[in-house]
Amino acid sequence: MRAPFRKALLAWYEAVFRDLPWRQTSDFYRVWISEIMLQQTRVEAVIPYYLRFLERFPTVECLAAAPEQDVLAAWSGLGYYSRARNLHRAAQQVAEGGVPSTHPEIAALAGIGPYTSAAIASIVLGLPHAAVDGNVIRVVSRLTNDASEISSPAARRRFGEIAQGLLDAARPGDFNQAMMELGATVCKPGAPLCGQCPVVTFCAARGAGTERELPVKLKKAKTRDVLLQLMIFRRADEVYLVQRDAGESRLAGFWELPDKSLFPRLQGRLAAEFTHQIVNDRFRVSVWSSRGSPELPEGRWTAVADLGGIPLATISRKALKAVPDMAIFGSTR
Repeated sequence: MRAPFRKALLAWYEAVFRDLPWRQTSDFYRVWISEIMLQQTRVEAVIPYYLRFLERFPTVECLAAAPEQDVLAAWSGLGYYSRARNLHRAAQQVAEGGVPSTHPEIAALAGIGPYTSAAIASIVLGLPHAAVDGNVIRVVSRLTNDASEISSPAARRRFGEIAQGLLDAARPGDFNQAMMELGATVCKPGAPLCGQCPVVTFCAARGAGTERELPVKLKKAKTRDVLLQLMIFRRADEVYLVQRDAGESRLAGFWELPDKSLFPRLQGRLAAEFTHQIVNDRFRVSVWSSRGSPELPEGRWTAVADLGGIPLATISRKALKAVPDMAIFGSTR
């Protein structure tokens, strides 16, 4: 099965692969940036951030030398900000120790786990390590008609071993990307496009009619509603922002609009409402506007034109964009 499977998959990939900016290079820095950004983030969302990030930090030396606040500002809106902090630390590791030339050296960098190290090693160095992400697990689960619950360590280990056995050692980078491409565009969750699959003849789940039932995974936790009320204070072309404490790990150092609860006597005007989902938390956000001058908490006035240069919390960014008359300030990006 393995040789015909590899041949069919790679021929399909060569014919239909998406022309993504990080697929135009085998440069360690550019591939590495893309793999970190693609963790838990859709390709479509990553592309503009990837291009802007490389424009701002064109080399690993530039990234290593940049203040963390500049790195977070460039990442602002992409989410999962520990990725940006780890990326910055890893850039300093590379700037000091040189570009990794082995799989263990890649794996030793901050923020890089088994999947990312395998992907980079195969794409950049041509090393035969299977990159096993959610897409690949789904493909393997269906290929083998394996109904194991995919979060179990034993199942993940088994899927990884199968993926490693399927890997084309002569073209590991292309093969890993082909497997991920197959999972992302054809072997989709819930409703796989089996009629378009280049390896459908090898698929045990398709043969058994169970492709829509796999992979098996635990049900997601219920969504929790979180109410949030933010205040926009304006002064000419400036807005007032407060900064998260250093002890708040996820958004430490980020700037945001102050919470309305800090001003219990201030009425303000309801300017906008929207929802924002972060994992299982659904934030129901009310945005209030005021031109009053209450006693403000520690923070700073910031020109709207400068908001793109600071790490601004995503919900606050969305809040500013949601208020119709904020257009007088221009773009917040």
